[in-house]
Amino acid sequence: MPRSIPAPTGAAPTSAADARNKVPDPTTSFWVVKVLATTVGETAADLVSTTLGFGLPVTTVVMAVILALFLVLQFRGRTYRPSVYWVSVVLISIVGTCITDNLTDGLGVPLVVSTLVFAAALAVVFTVWFAVEGTLSIHRIDTFRREVFYWLAILFTFALGTAAGDLIGEQTGLGYFPALLLFAVGIALVSVLFFVFRFNGVLCFWAAYVLTRPLGASLGDLLSQPVADGGLGLGTIVISALFLAAIVVIVATVAVRLRRRRGGALSGRLVA
Repeated sequence: MPRSIPAPTGAAPTSAADARNKVPDPTTSFWVVKVLATTVGETAADLVSTTLGFGLPVTTVVMAVILALFLVLQFRGRTYRPSVYWVSVVLISIVGTCITDNLTDGLGVPLVVSTLVFAAALAVVFTVWFAVEGTLSIHRIDTFRREVFYWLAILFTFALGTAAGDLIGEQTGLGYFPALLLFAVGIALVSVLFFVFRFNGVLCFWAAYVLTRPLGASLGDLLSQPVADGGLGLGTIVISALFLAAIVVIVATVAVRLRRRRGGALSGRLVA
């Protein structure tokens, strides 16, 4: 989303700082995988907690533990590693969904309250992040502190997107497809603000990041839920498997390209 997107996927990093960035730049493949990951977050949470019968509390704890393990791997790495990063995003999508569902279904917290709380929490993260680092840019996530801010923001965007999406769905009574169109229009408007009116790139990125969560959830519900409930009835198992397979293919392709790019950059430095 940001205008400062570096150049094309096949180009070599322009500096050592670019190579040290531990998160991906928002290219087309980034947004495609992000939507797929948010969809899996919705369907996989339902699959494990409901279809497989683990229940929401157990699912939340198990997924949170697995997420913690992958975040350890993510933090220990020195560069962007597509497989570790995107598994972490899928897991944090599931955990964010479970947190909101636990508050709503388990503790009876109204969606308007959880939406406001997560929005406030995200605002606090951004405020402290900017006060400490002087920027919210994702192009220099190359220190432990910046990475902590980044992943906290990611967690709260998923929780906020889930709560806000459910709130809009319940209050308007929209079906899955109209809700999908609504959030798609929201992302399109953000794109217009950025590309046409040159609106702040960082703000547009995070706005789009929040909106892709309910977009993916609506897509997952539309495809997986029973026809009687307004879905296409494909089931959570089928949709989770298909979307995970798509994520694996895209991430594997990105990883191969990234390896070649880094290898080419290294060869260039050795020749120089």
